[in-house]
Amino acid sequence: MTQTVLSVCGIGKVFQQYRHEIYRVMRWFSIKAPLDEETWVLRNISFSVEAGQALGIVGRNGAGKSTLLKLITGTMRPSEGEISVAGKISAILELGMGFNPDYTGHQNVFYALGLMGYQHSEISSIVQEIRDFSELGDYFDQPLRVYSSGMHMRLAFSVATAFRPDILIVDEALSVGDAYFQHKSFDKIKKFRELGTTLILVSHDRMAVLSLCDRAILLHNGAIALDGEPESVLDYYNALLSQHSDQSIQTRTLSNQQIQTSSGSRKITIEDAILLDANGNATDTLDVGDRATIYVRALAHEHVQRLVLGYAIKDRFGQTLYGTNTFFSDQSTDDVGAGEEFEFRVSFAADLGVGTYSIALALVGGESHIGENYEWRDLAIIFNVANLSKQTFDGKIYLPSEISVSRKPSV
Repeated sequence: MTQTVLSVCGIGKVFQQYRHEIYRVMRWFSIKAPLDEETWVLRNISFSVEAGQALGIVGRNGAGKSTLLKLITGTMRPSEGEISVAGKISAILELGMGFNPDYTGHQNVFYALGLMGYQHSEISSIVQEIRDFSELGDYFDQPLRVYSSGMHMRLAFSVATAFRPDILIVDEALSVGDAYFQHKSFDKIKKFRELGTTLILVSHDRMAVLSLCDRAILLHNGAIALDGEPESVLDYYNALLSQHSDQSIQTRTLSNQQIQTSSGSRKITIEDAILLDANGNATDTLDVGDRATIYVRALAHEHVQRLVLGYAIKDRFGQTLYGTNTFFSDQSTDDVGAGEEFEFRVSFAADLGVGTYSIALALVGGESHIGENYEWRDLAIIFNVANLSKQTFDGKIYLPSEISVSRKPSV
């Protein structure tokens, strides 16, 4: 039976502003006092997380992500609702939180882990491992006020993961580190997950969420806009980022239960999207290396200055393997009139590994969808690649090589 390690029920957080601090003190003693302003950062937030699950939390700046994590870790109290936690939480929130800037890295290990409830003897047994993992060298014995943000992150992550927690929470901290330490940190997170640790990750890094999480929540204006598998949630978030007043976002559930997101003004729409094989027949399965064609039919409903078709081929985790558009190939269409119809054909070799892939399509007015988005459709085409004729290989791409082997007889 799966255990629920975190339950969030009807959580809300309000920040109140008073003209004078005495009014705030009066409120502490339940004395009625004038209130200038109330700002609800979060409202009606409910979800649960199972043991061993990896949850990504995404959303724009100001959506309430960091506030939610502070409520979960207990560094802030909710204004309404309840939070239930089963097990030990280890969190990396704001860099420097839980550290003393005048203490050395070595001293802060004892200071921070002591605040987390560990005994001096327990910390002593692990301090050398923390030093080795952080790779801070002589800086480990220097005060934190001389550390860079990347060094702060190295120490914070090394301390937070010194003992395997039941729940590990990471809030954007890894984004300030160098690529080497990020990879090292991700490897440790993956090992913890294999051992049963629950992960809650807040990040703007799409690849981090897709590679580490099996579920995601999108926070928007202090509420949960979508809760589901990471690719669908991130697709919806991407549409939300580019949304303007004349654009709408639509979702529908496909036959494989994935959620397809489309967004845009609909001045031009995708009427048909099919994958064709080398003979021009519709297909959903290709052999490794087969020639294939993406066929798209579009209809203009209004006059626009320019039309650009873009596409991206993604793996089953939603990571883009390749993408481009007709703006970069100098094939934009200008002065498009209402009622005009367009057919696009994009031919490519399916030099891909065995697996399931998707194609995202975009009809836009320029280099990207950020400016003028007519229609962006994720999961527009889904297809499979099978190895029916090539030698066995591993990986996401087909990159045939010639191997030379020489053998010398023994003397």
